[in-house]
Amino acid sequence: MNLDLRLPMGLMFTLTGTILFSFGLATRDNTALYVKSLGVDANLWWGLVLLIFGITMLVLGRRSQMRMLREESQGAGNRQQPEENQRPRLH
Repeated sequence: MNLDLRLPMGLMFTLTGTILFSFGLATRDNTALYVKSLGVDANLWWGLVLLIFGITMLVLGRRSQMRMLREESQGAGNRQQPEENQRPRLH
């Protein structure tokens, strides 16, 4: 099983970032909600940070997965067609 941990981690952070970012957008006009954070819409900005991080993890995990599949297919192609000069090894 070759599961890259960046894929589920990226999904989790992307989902959490999307929820926080959406909540921050929906409540950005409510100044009473952001009094404790000195008027900074923390949900909006941290949601954006989590969203970017999650998407980055998804892209890197997917790229790694595609590279592994490509290497496996190249390796399988080499194993199926041995060169004529090579003799099979006997152990």
